[in-house]
Amino acid sequence: MSDPEQALADLGTSRFGDVPIEITISVGVARPLIRDLLEIDENVVLPLDKGLDDPVELYVGEKLIALGQLEEIDGEGSDKLGVRIVEVMATPRVE
Repeated sequence: MSDPEQALADLGTSRFGDVPIEITISVGVARPLIRDLLEIDENVVLPLDKGLDDPVELYVGEKLIALGQLEEIDGEGSDKLGVRIVEVMATPRVE
């Protein structure tokens, strides 16, 4: 097990293991001009700085924790999105 995986495993067995945490998934950044933003309306598409096959970034607060790939998840009669983790960032060991 790698150090980040061990740190997460150790945290999961601590008294805080059942506390939920919010992870933000960043799929890209849009950089419109102010004049374009002032004219924004329904059905306008803002181009992002990433492509469909580029990895997404997973953050806890401002901290980048992992990279992932968006995937469709079938279940319960509706399609949903999920993220497959492809790389976990190195983190300091939690003692």
